[in-house]
Amino acid sequence: MAKIVVVGGGIGGLAGAYELRHELGASHEVILVNEREDFWFTPSNPWVAVGWREAREISFPIRIHAEKKGIRFIAKRVDHIDPERQILTLADGSNLNFDYLVIVTGPKLAFDDVPGAGPEGFTQSVCTLDHALKTRLEVDQLLKQPGPVIVGALPGASCFGPAYEYLMILETVLRRAKKRHKVPMTYVTSEPYVGHLGLGGVGDSKGMMESLLRDRSIKWICNARTTRIEQGRMFVEELNTEGQVVKNHELPFVHSMMLPAFKGVDAVAQVPGLCNPRGFVLIDAQQRSVRYPNIYSAGVCVAIPPVEVTPVPTGAPKTGYMIESMMTTIATNIKTVLGGEPAVAEASWNAFCLADFGDTGAAFVAVPQLPPRNTTWYKKGVWAHWAKVGFEKYFLLKMKKGMPEPLFERLALKVIGLKRIDPDLSRQ
Repeated sequence: MAKIVVVGGGIGGLAGAYELRHELGASHEVILVNEREDFWFTPSNPWVAVGWREAREISFPIRIHAEKKGIRFIAKRVDHIDPERQILTLADGSNLNFDYLVIVTGPKLAFDDVPGAGPEGFTQSVCTLDHALKTRLEVDQLLKQPGPVIVGALPGASCFGPAYEYLMILETVLRRAKKRHKVPMTYVTSEPYVGHLGLGGVGDSKGMMESLLRDRSIKWICNARTTRIEQGRMFVEELNTEGQVVKNHELPFVHSMMLPAFKGVDAVAQVPGLCNPRGFVLIDAQQRSVRYPNIYSAGVCVAIPPVEVTPVPTGAPKTGYMIESMMTTIATNIKTVLGGEPAVAEASWNAFCLADFGDTGAAFVAVPQLPPRNTTWYKKGVWAHWAKVGFEKYFLLKMKKGMPEPLFERLALKVIGLKRIDPDLSRQ
C-alpha cells in the first residue's frame, strides 16, 4: 500500500485528494494536510469584502467530508519537508511519512516586497478569507466617510482578476449607496496595459476593460511600480515601454486594496533543488518535480514563466481551470506509476476567467494560456455575473459531496458553447 500525501486543502488540494481517492481505490492511502480545518472558496472573497457574502456561505469544515470519502485529514501546518527521507514535519513537531507527495499549498503573499503594503501595513487584500473580512471593515468605514480609493496590483503580481473584480464591485456598492460621487477611484497596476491580465491580453480585453473604466469614471496608471506606501499615501513610479521612469505619482487614499506578488511558502521554498529562486516548484510535463520523481505539484505554487517580459514584472496566473487539469494529470500519473508503467499524462494549460463586475461581468478563455492561441474568446454581460454566482453554489455543493468532476472545464465549455476542448491543442 502506498501513502500519498496532499499538502494544501484549497481548490486544487481538496478536489485533487478526492480525485486521487477515486482513481486509486481502497488499496492505497490518501492523506490531506491543511493548515486549518476549513475549506475557503477564494474566488468569492471580493463579495465577502463588500458584505455580499458571509464567511459561513463560502467555507465549510473539511474533515467530515474528506473522511466520508476515505481520506485521512490532518489540520496542521507543514513546517519542513525532507524529500530524501520522505518525511514531513508538522507544526506540532510530529512527523508524517509519505511515498508520494503532492504539493498544492498555494502561495506566500509577498507584501514585504513593497514597504507599507498589506493588511499589516496600509493596504487591504482579498487574497484570503481573513483578509476579505478585514477589508470589509474598511469598506463599512468608507461608506460612512467617503474619500479617494486605490485598487490594483503591486510589482510582480500574477493574479489580476480579483483586482478588477473588487474595483468594479466596490464601484457598484458606492453607486448603490449614492456615495460614488464622493469617491475618486484609481486603478494602479503593474500590467503594461489595462486588460493584460498577466496573459498578454485575451482578444480585445484591453479595449473592453478600458471602456468599462471610462464608463465608470475610474482613472488608471499602468506600468506602475509601487515603491512604498504610507498612511493615506501611495508612491508610484510610472514607466514607459523601455522601463524608464516617466512620471512619479504621490496618490492619496482613504481605502486601498492592492494584490501582492507571490512567493513559495517557506517549507516548500527551503527544499534543496525543488524550487526556483522565488520558491515555486520546478516541474516537468507530468507535474513532477524535476529533481524528486515522487513529488508532484499543482496550482499557484508551481513555476510557470511569464507570458512576456513587461516593463514592471508580472507573472502568469494559474486559474481554477488549469489547476483542475493539473490535479487530474497528477492523479492519473500516480495511478499509472503505481501500476508499474511510466507517467505520460500532461495537463492542459488553458485559462478560463469568469469575473464579476458588480452589476455585470465578463468571461475570458485562452487556449492555450500562452500565445499564440488556438482559441481566444471573451464576452461581457450580466449573464457572467449570474454564471459566477451559480458556479459558486455548484462548486461548493460538489466539494462537500466529494465528487471528482471537471467542474471548471464543464463551466467553460457551457459558457463558450463548445462540446469539448481538444487537449492536443492546449499545451505549448
